[in-house]
Amino acid sequence: MSTVIRRTVPAIVLAGAMMMATTGCLSGENASAQSEGDTAGTASEWSTDTLSIDFATYNPLSLIVRDQGLIEDVLGDDVTVEWVQSAGSNKANEFLRAGSLDVGSTAGSAALLARANGSPIQVIDIYSQPEWSAIVVPEGSDITSVADLAGKSVAATTGTDPYFFLLQALETEGLSVDDIEAQNLQHADGRAALEAGSVDAWAGLDPIMAAAEVESGAQLIYRNVDFNSYGFLNATESFLTDHPDVAQVVVDAYEEARAWALENPEETAALLAEVAAIDIAVANTVIQERSNLDVSGVPGEAQLDVLRVIAPVLVASDAVQGGESAVNDALDTIVNDTFAVQATEGR
Repeated sequence: MSTVIRRTVPAIVLAGAMMMATTGCLSGENASAQSEGDTAGTASEWSTDTLSIDFATYNPLSLIVRDQGLIEDVLGDDVTVEWVQSAGSNKANEFLRAGSLDVGSTAGSAALLARANGSPIQVIDIYSQPEWSAIVVPEGSDITSVADLAGKSVAATTGTDPYFFLLQALETEGLSVDDIEAQNLQHADGRAALEAGSVDAWAGLDPIMAAAEVESGAQLIYRNVDFNSYGFLNATESFLTDHPDVAQVVVDAYEEARAWALENPEETAALLAEVAAIDIAVANTVIQERSNLDVSGVPGEAQLDVLRVIAPVLVASDAVQGGESAVNDALDTIVNDTFAVQATEGR
């Protein structure tokens, strides 16, 4: 597979080159200025000296970017890259809103919810089209269909794709979240509660869900790939406005990681197994059967079409303070394809 990754030369570098050509680069004068501590001679070419970005087991490309140091290789020693693990879309959104992350990975539905509720984030790259959520019950459960969930306790992480998957699944049987006993638990805690018998069912998320299947005999009683939204790489608007050069480096690295993952699926699964502490067979299931990484990184209509289906579910669930108007505004403004278009140009 031949891939061309375009790396953007920061404007400040071009400006510096033009200045050197104009002045003839008077070495003695410049040397004197630098020896006296002139910061102009030693300033970084980048617009910031820090980058906070997440990695997550539900985002395989983030693991590759981090493991291979793709961002650090470009930014060099001038920018400190801080990696923060996100345990779920809800946590990534919390970090982004609090300003402790510049770039974070979520499900598309979670990103839409966050923006509709006032979080100034935009999607800058698509990292996967996954089937990462399903309705899970323990081995031997009497629950065999969504209709059987009525009156039962179900674990789900509010504000994440599995939660919205659950709402959509319930809707297929004329049910709502009010017809079940919803337990808001983080993804790993949801699995633990299911296996301990504390809940009857769980809206699961891979790779934890796949591990529950293999290790505990958990059963997936309802699957629907159309109810899973895409994997969104999001950034705060302030980061995109103030540091577009570094944002471009991040997206370039993601596209480089995608090309590598497609050529090296077994190594990608091995990396997931290592980071998530799961069996390699489980990781292979996630990477090769439930994670479509061979999608365009450019966010656009394909993702918005999915979100338009989810939007009424968000409104009906009262999860958005501004209701339908806020959700529609979020749909109109959530996509920023500038960086992904540049990163994929010529591929």
